Amino acid sequence: MFTIFERGISTVAFYDAITEFIFIEDRPQKSDIIFIPGSDYGCLAAHAAALYREGLAPYVMPSGKYSILSNGFCLPQDSSKYLDNKENLDSIQTECDYLSAVLMQNGVPASAVLPEPEASYTYENAIFSRRLLDKLGITIHTAILSCQAYHARRCLLYYQLLFPEVRFCVSPVITRRISRDNWFLDPDKIDKVLGEMERCGNQFHNILKEMLPSEGTGMGGRES
Repeated sequence: MFTIFERGISTVAFYDAITEFIFIEDRPQKSDIIFIPGSDYGCLAAHAAALYREGLAPYVMPSGKYSILSNGFCLPQDSSKYLDNKENLDSIQTECDYLSAVLMQNGVPASAVLPEPEASYTYENAIFSRRLLDKLGITIHTAILSCQAYHARRCLLYYQLLFPEVRFCVSPVITRRISRDNWFLDPDKIDKVLGEMERCGNQFHNILKEMLPSEGTGMGGRES
C-alpha cells in the first residue's frame, strides 16, 4: 500500500488546493481601515501598527471580547513582548483592550483606534465591526485584514459577508508556527488547518440558507 508521499504530483496538487484556499496573502494596499479579528495574539496588533505607520490606513479596528469557550480574558504569556507598560494591565479585560494597548504602544494614536469590545467569535467580529462603523458614520471602500495566517480564509469570508461593497486585502501573520509551507508536516498543524476547512463549511449552512430568496421577498427574506 502506497503512503501519501509516494503518490507523486497528484499529492502536490491535493496539498496545493487546500493551501491556496486557506492561506490568503495579498500585497497591502492603501486602504480606509485595518481590521483585526478577535485574538489574544499581540503580533496581529503589532503588524497592524506597522501597516498604520506606513500610512496604509487612517484607522485600526481591533475586535473581540474573549472566546465564547472561556469565562474571561487572560493576558497571554508573551504579553510582555508587546507591552512594556505594566501599570495599566489590570484595565485589560478583553481581547480588544489588549490589542488596543499593543497598537498604541506601537505608535498608533488613540484617535485612530476604533475598539469593538463585544464579539466572542469570528462572525461576531465582522457583525459588530460593521455595526460600529455604521454607528460612527464611517463609510469604507477598502480594508486590510490583519489576521492569523491559517485563519485568513474564514476571516475574509465573514468580513466579505458583512461588507459586500468593500474590497479587502489580507495581510496575515504566522501564529502557532503554522504556515502555507509547513501545515502538512505535523499532525497538530494538519488538525488546525483542516479544522478551518471544516468551519468554512459547517458555519455557513444557516447563513447561506437565510440568503436564499423566499416567495415574494428578495435576498435574505427581506421584502423586495
